[in-house]
Amino acid sequence: MSEEILLAVTPESWVATACERWQELLVDHLACEKKAASTAVALLFAYPEDVALTQALSRLAREELRHFEQVQTLMTELQVPFARAKPGRYAAGLRAVSHTFEPDRKLDLLLTGALIEARSAERFARLMSRLPAPLGRFYGQLQHSEARHFQLYLRLAMQAAQEEGLNWRARLAVLAGREAELATQPDDQFRFHSGPP
Repeated sequence: MSEEILLAVTPESWVATACERWQELLVDHLACEKKAASTAVALLFAYPEDVALTQALSRLAREELRHFEQVQTLMTELQVPFARAKPGRYAAGLRAVSHTFEPDRKLDLLLTGALIEARSAERFARLMSRLPAPLGRFYGQLQHSEARHFQLYLRLAMQAAQEEGLNWRARLAVLAGREAELATQPDDQFRFHSGPP
């Protein structure tokens, strides 16, 4: 389902690296879940008048925080220590091509959310059968959640575009093109949403 908006598949070299460096991946995954929750909450503050959006994203933020707790528990079980790391280029690269004025900003934020969740779902699907339990099994469960999140963000984006008379498909094409570059081009850092190292 996530392939509906992604313009490129994750390179096999990224998947192979993720299987080798799964501990590093798990540490970054923890940061991703925290960021996903904070992004949903930030949208609640930015658009409090949009009742449908705030209700949906309030629920989403709680689910992302549950995932954060699950990753933290798994790290403890697998004896993976927490480590601070600088953010990768992925989110900043998407922000660089996003509008900063309304109502286009809201549409771009929602479409970016859809792309990030779609990429997460795609990567969990690629990893779940290649990583040993309990990590592979956990990623299999998360793949379904991320696919739901992608669909939610896309639905909210389509509603926002309809209300404001914006062309969401044109904006998605721009953002998805940049997302595909960021996810497939060689990267200096290995992250959950990086390109191949």
